Amino acid sequence: MMGTRCFAAAIVTFSLMASAAAQAEDTKMQTDMQMVAPALEKYTQGRLLGEVWKRPGLSARDRSIVTLAALIARNQTIEMVFYLNLALDNGVKPREISEIITHLAFYSGWANAMSAVAVAKDVFAARGIGADQLPAASPTLLPLNEAAEADRAARVGQQFGEIAPGVVQYTTDILFRDLWLRPALAPRDRSLVTVSALIASGQVAQIPYHLNRAMDNGLTQPQAAEVITHLAFYVGWPNAMSALPVAKDVFEKRPH
Repeated sequence: MMGTRCFAAAIVTFSLMASAAAQAEDTKMQTDMQMVAPALEKYTQGRLLGEVWKRPGLSARDRSIVTLAALIARNQTIEMVFYLNLALDNGVKPREISEIITHLAFYSGWANAMSAVAVAKDVFAARGIGADQLPAASPTLLPLNEAAEADRAARVGQQFGEIAPGVVQYTTDILFRDLWLRPALAPRDRSLVTVSALIASGQVAQIPYHLNRAMDNGLTQPQAAEVITHLAFYVGWPNAMSALPVAKDVFEKRPH
C-alpha cells in the first residue's frame, strides 16, 4: 500500500513539474514576443491560442496532432517543447507521439525525426515517461486490406517500377505493409499526421491520395477543411492556399 502511495505521489510530482515547465516555456515565449514583436504576441494570444484552438471543427487532441506533425515536418524545434507538453495535456499518448515521430521519418525525413527525438526525450524525462509507455519496436501489425493494397501497389508499379524499382519496393514493403499497420497510432490519426505533414511541406502532388485515404479512415470533410484552416497559422497562408484547390477537387470527386 505504501509503495502504491509513493508511486502515485511520484506521478503527481512529475505532472506538476511538467506543467510548471510548460508554463515557464509559455511565459518565456510571451516575454520574447513582447520584447521583439508585441503585435505577434497579441495575435498569438488573441487569435491563435484564444480563438483558432477553440474552434469546434477539430478536437484539441486532433489540433495537437496536426501541430506536432507540422512542426516536425518543418524541423521547427523552438516551439516543440510547448506543443509536446500541450499534446500530452490534450490526451495524446506518449506512444502516439513516439509513433508520430517514427512515421514522419518516412514522410519528412530522418533528420527531422531525429531533431524531434532530441526534444521529445527531455519532455518525456520531465514527465517521468518511460519505455513502458512507448510502442514496441516490432508489434503485431493491424490487418491489411489485401485488395486495396494490391491495387495501390499495381498502380504505383506500372507508373514507376521501371524508373525507380527500389522506391516502389520499399513503398510496398516498409510503408504500406509495415509502417501504416503499426497499431500504436490509429489509421485515422496516422492519416491526419501524413496530410498535415504534406500540407506543411507544400507537397501538394501527394495530397489527393492521402486525403482520400484519410477520409476513408474516418476523417470527415469538415474536419479536413479545419485542418487546412489550422495549418494556415503554423505553415503559412501560401501552403494552406495551395492545398485548398487540391482538397476541393478531392471533396468534389468523392461519392456523396
